[in-house]
Amino acid sequence: MANTTTTLTLNNGVTLPSIGLGVFQTPPAETTAAVESALSIGYRHIDTAAAYANEREVGDGIRNSGVAREDVFIETKLWISDYGYDTALHGFEKSAAKLGVDQIDLLLLHQPLPTRFDLTLDAYRAMEKLLADGKVRAIGISNFMPEHLTKLLEVATVIPAVNQIELHPYFQQREVQALNAAHGILTQAWSPIGGITSYRGDTKSALEDPTLLAIATAHGKSAAQVMLRWHVQEGRSAIPKSVKAARIAENFNVFDFELSPAELAAIDALDTGVRHGPVPDAITLETYGRPIPEA
Repeated sequence: MANTTTTLTLNNGVTLPSIGLGVFQTPPAETTAAVESALSIGYRHIDTAAAYANEREVGDGIRNSGVAREDVFIETKLWISDYGYDTALHGFEKSAAKLGVDQIDLLLLHQPLPTRFDLTLDAYRAMEKLLADGKVRAIGISNFMPEHLTKLLEVATVIPAVNQIELHPYFQQREVQALNAAHGILTQAWSPIGGITSYRGDTKSALEDPTLLAIATAHGKSAAQVMLRWHVQEGRSAIPKSVKAARIAENFNVFDFELSPAELAAIDALDTGVRHGPVPDAITLETYGRPIPEA
């Protein structure tokens, strides 16, 4: 029997839908329609970020959908330019105002910012305050590698609920996953179907992988659906992105089949160890800092 569980429980008892719609690099003009489409299909989890410059349109899409606010899990991220204690508190206010909500379900630090980790820690402390005040329901991190997470845990009073990282069959970050699991931190996958592997002409797309296509054929599914099912069965949250209604629907239709242990192992064996997104240690204020506009 296929696992139809569509939610995961965070380390503080908050539940979130395992599959969420991502809007990274989704133009603002297309974001509202994508969110409305996702919510009409059945998604109840939307992931955005201050740096995506489309929080306002995400909020519009949620309101336009007719789905009650309390039924939608909203996740966003503070950008490095808003790290520091007071600036992070204000960063939350900017995001909440753009989204048009009083409370955000999950707030993440978008990057570890290793060259100014003092600001990272101050921003996390601000998120702990927002959590204590009920402004957010859960807090977490994104793109934190083991050395960053270890340093954070030395001073944090609240263990992060989530660590969102690049994770697809070609880049599985098992060391990060293991450390997350050891601390009860949910691993959440960005680029979960390896879309980032096809952005560069010299890299083959995971969507065209023979192993994944063979498994997909066996189940009457697509390679994308197989990858998302792999995440679900291995206990991860996944954030696929698309602006096409048919693809948004396809990515959500992964709860009616089950991969065998052999199929899971075959996908696990595809790991190349090659990162396709930015190296976390390369993210600095000098190279990536840019002001996040006021609401």
